[in-house]
Amino acid sequence: MRHTLKNITALASVALIALPALNTAWAADSTPVETRVDRLEKEMRAVQRKVFPAGVPVQPDIVTQPTVSEAVPSSTPVSDLMARVTSLEGQLASITGQVEQNSYKLRQLEERIDKMKTEMTAAPAPALSATQPLAASATAKPAPAPAATAKPAAAAAVAGDTRKTAVAAIEQPSTGNAANDAYTYGYRLWEAKFYPEAQAQLKTTVEKYGSTSVGSRAQNLLGRAYLDDGKPALASVAFYENYQKRPNGDRAAQSLAYLGEALIQLKKPADACKVYKELEDSYGSTLTSDLRSMMEKGRVRAKCAA
Repeated sequence: MRHTLKNITALASVALIALPALNTAWAADSTPVETRVDRLEKEMRAVQRKVFPAGVPVQPDIVTQPTVSEAVPSSTPVSDLMARVTSLEGQLASITGQVEQNSYKLRQLEERIDKMKTEMTAAPAPALSATQPLAASATAKPAPAPAATAKPAAAAAVAGDTRKTAVAAIEQPSTGNAANDAYTYGYRLWEAKFYPEAQAQLKTTVEKYGSTSVGSRAQNLLGRAYLDDGKPALASVAFYENYQKRPNGDRAAQSLAYLGEALIQLKKPADACKVYKELEDSYGSTLTSDLRSMMEKGRVRAKCAA
């Protein structure tokens, strides 16, 4: 009995002696991890202050890992600390990457703004240089310049009045057929080579009477007024719309023929060849000799395949 009691006492003494040593070892193992956690948390707060100056930081999402084994409770603090370290390191790396990416985009934006500012400040230079001779010649005699510009202005005014008088002299028909009278007046303006006035009159005629039999003639003549006025692009639109909207109109074939001419003037020979083919396929048997001659000459100019 005494021997047994001595053994128990000896074991208890050994346990008491070993317990402080174990506590010391545990403290030695856990101290570096806690230091890492403190350092990372400080860095996280510093990064958050930089990324979120408005004071709305992103709180670290630290999730405590579940205990792997309840049989060894001494591992739970280590697991908690390691989970905190891993979460902090991951979020710190993510925020650092976002900061670098945003900084790169900001630099690009600043470079573009600087370039735009440079271009904007450089743009007015010609205007300033253009006005510089006026300042330099302030001491010179300024009187002749206004006199020189006054003559063309007066001449233009006289020419404008003369043109108005000539346009007003064009007789406006009044037969009781409003659609036909509107077209005839546009035709007379075109025949007198008052092309802008003819264009305005014919556009109005098409808008009002485009669905009547006059529509095809008015739209075709509008295209010719544009073409004769040196506006092949507008002419091509007028001719094409007349053919598309009024394929059975009495000027549909003529519009196709003149559309080919407008495209040649626009330096689009391949498209002109397609138009001439459409003209032949759609109206070949009914083409007048004038339109056929115009089509054949256009094919030669556009170098269309036989």
